[in-house]
Amino acid sequence: MTTEGEKTTASAAPAGHARRTAKRAVVGRLSWGLADQAASSVSNFAVGIYVARSLGLTAFGVFSLAWVTYGVVLSVSRGLATDPLVVRFSGVSDASWRGAVARSSGTALGVGAAIGAACLVVGLAIGGRVGPAFACLGVMLPGLLLQDAWRYAFFAAGTGRKAFVNDLVWAIALVPAMVLAARVGSVAAFVLAWGGSAAVAAVYGCLQSGIRPRMTGAREWLRDHRDLGYRYLIENVGVSGASQLRAYGLGAIVGVSAVGVVRGAELLLGPFMAVLMGLSLVTVAEAARVLRRAPDRLGTFCLVLGGGQAVAALLWGGALLLIPDRIGGLVLGDVWSSASALIVPVTLGVAGAGLGTGAAAGLRALAAARRSLRCQLFASTCYVIGGLGGAAVAGTVGSAWGVAAATVCGSAAWWLQLRSALREHHHNPIREVRTP
Repeated sequence: MTTEGEKTTASAAPAGHARRTAKRAVVGRLSWGLADQAASSVSNFAVGIYVARSLGLTAFGVFSLAWVTYGVVLSVSRGLATDPLVVRFSGVSDASWRGAVARSSGTALGVGAAIGAACLVVGLAIGGRVGPAFACLGVMLPGLLLQDAWRYAFFAAGTGRKAFVNDLVWAIALVPAMVLAARVGSVAAFVLAWGGSAAVAAVYGCLQSGIRPRMTGAREWLRDHRDLGYRYLIENVGVSGASQLRAYGLGAIVGVSAVGVVRGAELLLGPFMAVLMGLSLVTVAEAARVLRRAPDRLGTFCLVLGGGQAVAALLWGGALLLIPDRIGGLVLGDVWSSASALIVPVTLGVAGAGLGTGAAAGLRALAAARRSLRCQLFASTCYVIGGLGGAAVAGTVGSAWGVAAATVCGSAAWWLQLRSALREHHHNPIREVRTP
């Protein structure tokens, strides 16, 4: 009996050690995701402040149009190139990953070249104040999208440290570029400085990975992953499109000042949103690893992930309610008095979104693109209807509560679809992983 017990204890110890090692590895990858997003968010915030102070309100508005356009194009690139990469090539062999990254980054580069050419033509045709900014954006788009592609490639490989270093290189290159742009004093100069520093980081990403983007593999990549790519494309663009529609509609129904109030309330949750975006860089890759190694634990992983984010959002919102008006006024100025009235509904909306991201990560890990697209379209529709319907009934506060209710409904849809997808996977456990 003693010998058998000793054997059992001895065999259990390595198993426990392996589980602890695996947990530390997950925490490490999540930590690098947060660090990378922190570097990206801080640099983006600094760019916005510096450009606004250097150019003034009108010129900063032109720069913001270029920035928003970049965000939409980035959604296209991620849907077609990097989202399928993270879903299907996280935790695979190095040879498989390298081949996929060469084609995926080539696809991102191709998207940047194609849409960039269109922006260049449109910018030259428009002229005036806006035209030069869009023309310069068109020139810079390939580098901007390639830099983002490296980030996702590194997280798919579980080497988030390299993504962090790459963003750090971009931030460092931004400093002299922005100083030179300020001397020129034009919107086009700032767009070139911003995009040019991203191109520096994109080239450095080639050195980090030892991979050269293969644009000739873009057609093959799109064909092999069209079952995911085109659905993720619609899904990603739907997210940014819903937010824009709500902002434009709120301005038309209530007034432009209402958009500023909502933006002010969202800024109060900015640090938490940075955390949320940082986690989103690695959650799909981690869910894909869980699916490969312990499929029965995927549901629990997603629940812990989403529930943890929801609880964190509620705690952050609760802390905001305790901020004295004097301190809030120092942060947001005159906007504080109106924005503080929206803390509760905006917090509930962010908590609902955080809860839904757990299920969204699970659906993407399962490559259930049809279910994922269905959820996103439903959630985006609810977002627009709730935001504009609430605005029509009760103004700015009504819009905030409408969005909160819509986000909770969208989260419920994500979880219902994940439950169905897990049941389907349990009955048909064959997992397809594309390799070059």
